Amino acid sequence: METSSRSLPENAYRPLKPGESYQPVVPAHMTGREWTVRSVVIGMVMAVVFSAAAAFLGFKVGQVFEAAIPIAILAVGFGMLFPRRSTILENVIVQSIGAASGLIVAGSIFTLPALFILGLPVDLFKLFLVALFGGILGVLFLIPLRRYFVKEMHGEFPFPEATATTEILVAGEAGGQQAKVLAAAAGVGGLFDFLVIHFGAWAEVFTTRSIPVLATLAEKARLVFKVDLLASVLGLGYIIGLRYAAIICTGSFVSWFLLVPLIGYFGDLLTQPFGAIAQGRLIHDMDADQIFRTYVRLIGIGGIACAGLLGILRSWRIIVSAFGLGFRELFGKKQVASASAERTDRDFPMPWVLGGMAATTLALLVFFLFGVLRGQANYVALSVVALLVVIVISFLFTTVAARAIAIVGSNPVSGMTLMTLILASVILVNLGLTGRSGMLAALLIGGVVCTALSMVGGLVTDFKVGYWIGATPAVQERSKLLGTLVASLAVGSVILLLNNVYGFVETPQHPNPLQAPQANAMAAVIQTLMSSEPVPWILYGVGALLILVLQMVHIPALPFALGMYLPQELNTPILLGGLIAYFVARSAKGDEKLAQARGNRGTLIASGFIAGGAVLGVTAALLKWIAMESGVGLGVLLFDNTEGRLAELLGVVPYLGLLAYLYWDAKRAKA
Repeated sequence: METSSRSLPENAYRPLKPGESYQPVVPAHMTGREWTVRSVVIGMVMAVVFSAAAAFLGFKVGQVFEAAIPIAILAVGFGMLFPRRSTILENVIVQSIGAASGLIVAGSIFTLPALFILGLPVDLFKLFLVALFGGILGVLFLIPLRRYFVKEMHGEFPFPEATATTEILVAGEAGGQQAKVLAAAAGVGGLFDFLVIHFGAWAEVFTTRSIPVLATLAEKARLVFKVDLLASVLGLGYIIGLRYAAIICTGSFVSWFLLVPLIGYFGDLLTQPFGAIAQGRLIHDMDADQIFRTYVRLIGIGGIACAGLLGILRSWRIIVSAFGLGFRELFGKKQVASASAERTDRDFPMPWVLGGMAATTLALLVFFLFGVLRGQANYVALSVVALLVVIVISFLFTTVAARAIAIVGSNPVSGMTLMTLILASVILVNLGLTGRSGMLAALLIGGVVCTALSMVGGLVTDFKVGYWIGATPAVQERSKLLGTLVASLAVGSVILLLNNVYGFVETPQHPNPLQAPQANAMAAVIQTLMSSEPVPWILYGVGALLILVLQMVHIPALPFALGMYLPQELNTPILLGGLIAYFVARSAKGDEKLAQARGNRGTLIASGFIAGGAVLGVTAALLKWIAMESGVGLGVLLFDNTEGRLAELLGVVPYLGLLAYLYWDAKRAKA
């Protein structure tokens, strides 16, 4: 029987006083519907839908939106449609299963598209297994550390994502009303992006090249300003907020307004190609975009790698203490028996966890032996080494990922994955595995590790939500494993679909491929390490040095480095969204309750933009694929207004209207 309490205890967010304990919304002695047919089915549907949505947006901008919050809202809303309303514990399970989508996608987008970029053999089964193994490892590695992060450190970590999700679930009735706001925003954002992506009503990207005076500046000085005109990217910026949006965009402006013009200016004086990466082209003949792709983006890669390494070094104390706690939980005297533990402190039995680790390890070994490295001269030794790299690095970085989420709500997965790829490549090359086989093995290793670390970050959020509300950890763990299975199947299928429709490499068939920025970065690193091509260490070093300087002045390094790497047109709307979030908060004129209400409504609207735009983006991809296969147009590029100055200028007007709508609708909230 579920408690009637609809608010969190006063001590939920602060450190506990000596002798004080935390009592969740649903106390341990109470039981209620948790793992039900309803919660499982709705959660699985959410996992499929949001996997597709998150994959599309992730490949577009290199960012995966947090699915937990909109899924929590929808869980509450859907729960009200039944004669028996869903319990708060059922909604926790829906959110836990569904949110696996964004986690699996986050792990996949960083590495798996690189298989297509490098022309390596790939099929649905490989994509599925990499995501599945990574997700399972992430769940199993974090279980022994759950009590440390969510109970022993009560009130020490802010857990921003978990806080937002918990407040939505606890609100109950308010969450149902919020679902209506989310649905309306999803309709607006989805229709907006659909008009651009599918019908070609106007250009997707506005550039200053569409203005004659500024076009000359772009040509002569290689100074160009770009904005992506999609609702989904704007919504992402709102949720990120002004602080991190400004840091990301500052990194982008350093790349485009400082480094690109400087390289262009000095490169015009050269009569020979600069570096092997130029592939025989003179800088004099390159425009701003080509200079960025050839040189500046590599500086961003070096920055991302350095930022990830610094994150690991800063967390070494946590890693050591978490290792000790984990082993004490597994083998020590303080181990709590599953049967005797309180419901709200009951994990999978440790023999199950150990057995699961052993079974997954064995399955991974078989995968490397017969699915990846079979045919190599020393494939058994190589498979064992690949397995050890996956297991050791995944477990080592588990605490880094969990702590990052607990403190700032952001998981530096890309940096840690890049370091994994470099380490794996160096080891494999020294063992004699190079070329295409080496690249395939390294990328699959990185894919498993990346997915595992992404899952860790999401699961620690789930655990904290469950701790505050009073869910059963063992049920949450079961839910996450189910969500991992469903999301792994969905993500693999979506990746293949998007590759067929949009592609990840520029070709005559795909003139405007998906950016997949992290995957391109990974592909570039792998290609240089596994082939005879010289590694542009100088450019990587410049990026690393820049990040070290930023770290000294206490500027968050990873978002800055990501901004340097991502195309400018995807960073500027993030800044615009952050600015709207700032002005919405300021509009309350010091009224904290009103500012919070308006900020929350704005977050719902932005989440709707993201979900609606991304889902209909996938729908557009599906329709384009059907058109390619059947010859039936289905309205693709009905207006065919996607190129030229007029198309770019035409898109500015509805985009300004979208900005105004986001600001106006967010201000409608009442305190």
